[in-house]
Amino acid sequence: MSGGVWMIGHPLLNLLIGLAMGLNLLALGSSRLPSIIRAMSVQGMLLGLMPLLLESANLDWRIILVVLATIVGKGLVIPGLLRRAMRAANIEREIQPFLGYVPSLLLGAGGTIAAVALARALPLMPEHAGSLLVPGAIASVLTGFILMIGRVRAISQVCGYLILENGIYLFGLLLIHSTPLLVESGILLDVTVGVFIIGLIVDRIQRAFDSLDTRKLNTLRE
Repeated sequence: MSGGVWMIGHPLLNLLIGLAMGLNLLALGSSRLPSIIRAMSVQGMLLGLMPLLLESANLDWRIILVVLATIVGKGLVIPGLLRRAMRAANIEREIQPFLGYVPSLLLGAGGTIAAVALARALPLMPEHAGSLLVPGAIASVLTGFILMIGRVRAISQVCGYLILENGIYLFGLLLIHSTPLLVESGILLDVTVGVFIIGLIVDRIQRAFDSLDTRKLNTLRE
């Protein structure tokens, strides 16, 4: 990608990443499962558009295919499955999380600030030095971990896994010039397999305990 094309797409790229980072905080501060699913869904669609900005000068059908697959998978299919599971379990809110909403939000905000500071100290390539790719990736990974560890509903934990994967996806975009589709396609395959496995686990939890509260797994015995 030429320097001129990069400079044109750079502010828009940072805007999309900034919105994605804001959605991280929205997910951390919300107790309503539909809001968490919606934040994860919109974030996935925003990230799906980024290869179009990064490869606008060398756009081909493979990039477009990855973009469409990412937007449809992360923005429509997976959120639709999570909403269906939520309706089947008849739950709307996260009750009594391991980590409260305010501490989660403060931890996420602190982690985002630390990610921005850390990115400035890293020896990045010149075309990445002024972008939010690295801070956004680190902040999303941290947000995913907080949701997976701090929430008790399986659906919230699945959303955390998907937000964490979005962070890994952002890291992969750093290599889009050297490996245009390898990282993105591999991550998309991993998340597809992961969601299917998690879906099976969620279904089994619902059938066995008539609830998606993962704390009830403590009652299992060999």
